[in-house]
Amino acid sequence: MTMRHLTLICMAGISTSLLVNKMKRLIRNENLEIAVIAMSERAFQGYTGQTDVLLLGPQLGHRFESLKEQYESKGIRIDRIDPERFGAMDAKAVLEQAFPDLSGQIGDK
Repeated sequence: MTMRHLTLICMAGISTSLLVNKMKRLIRNENLEIAVIAMSERAFQGYTGQTDVLLLGPQLGHRFESLKEQYESKGIRIDRIDPERFGAMDAKAVLEQAFPDLSGQIGDK
């Protein structure tokens, strides 16, 4: 399996960092080949690393269309994190949202 790259962004990168830490534990426990990072939207503007999927924290939902227009042409899939999943810090559900092929294949949150 090829390494997949997931980036979560929010206003300051703080709230998504909490979720990313839970996701990293799950990724490690499940031996998945996924690199996941969190940062602010501003930091992402200058980010040169690889991103296959870009997930927006709920507070950036209003930026979805403009970010989709900006990055989709670069081969990055964009989606909004469901506010309930985000509020619950549900690492499993957010990973499955990012990579639907994992649905039903990874353990509990």
